[in-house]
Amino acid sequence: MDLGIGSIVTISLLVVGGIFLVAMLFSALFSVSNRTVKIIERFGKYQRTAHAGLNFKIPFIDTVRQTLSLQVEQHTIAVDSITKDKVSVRVSCTVNYNVLEGREADSFYKLATPKAQIETFVFDVVRSQVPKLTLDEIFDSKDHIAQAVKAELTHELLNFGYEIGKVLVTEIEPDAKVKAAMNEINAAQREREAASARGEAEKTLRVKNAEAQAEADRLKGEGIAAQRLAIINGAKQSVEELKSAYPGVSEETLMNMLMMTQYFETLSQLGGKPGDKTIFVPVTPDGVGAFRQQIMEGLAASGTQSRAATASTAPARSESAQQ
Repeated sequence: MDLGIGSIVTISLLVVGGIFLVAMLFSALFSVSNRTVKIIERFGKYQRTAHAGLNFKIPFIDTVRQTLSLQVEQHTIAVDSITKDKVSVRVSCTVNYNVLEGREADSFYKLATPKAQIETFVFDVVRSQVPKLTLDEIFDSKDHIAQAVKAELTHELLNFGYEIGKVLVTEIEPDAKVKAAMNEINAAQREREAASARGEAEKTLRVKNAEAQAEADRLKGEGIAAQRLAIINGAKQSVEELKSAYPGVSEETLMNMLMMTQYFETLSQLGGKPGDKTIFVPVTPDGVGAFRQQIMEGLAASGTQSRAATASTAPARSESAQQ
């Protein structure tokens, strides 16, 4: 069937109209993601703020000017300054901020570069705080500096529709030469502490060794004194037994007999070991008598020393018993 020119025109208009309607529909409807907003303008003038979900605008009249994020953003600023004690130091601050809900238009129209504005305020606050403090005080005042930065930013950026969250002083970096000097000072201080500890340990060890040696010498002296006393008591008992066996014999004769017996026992022990060297000793009775006289004098001296040692150690023993 042949179509006339009028029919063709009509169909064309219908197709064009349909396409135009579809385009208008797609232009009128738009979606907004979660935690974001879109600034809607009409002929260049702010109209409204579109929030998350499906939204409608007048096609070809309303336009989406800008999409803003409501999420918290983080910005780190490094500030170079001079401390009170004339040390160059770099202080790094991390600022968390976000657009206030309901103030999206202010944040977009009033402040063009929020990061640059934040940097300006951080530089101003840090450079006003650091020169008041020494390098050591800065490390102790990190929280104070962070609070000062947050207070200044909160006051200034609230008018622009921004909220300041957490502010942290994340790093304090002195000049490289100063840092090396500080490390040397800390190393020297730790070395002094280690040397002092080693000295105290060595001192304690020497004192303990001296006390142990003194105790050993004391015990050795007591052992020698006890040994000599035992010899004296043994000799006394032997003399008493000889007197009982020979009632009419004098003590001097009994003592000589005892010394002769000890003398021969000693000779037998000296000569009975393999590899012993020859020893020349007097074998006359007079020689034995001289030996006896020397031994008696030695025993008498030993008894005197033993009694003196016992008397000197008695107060110490009583004192330790009281303790």
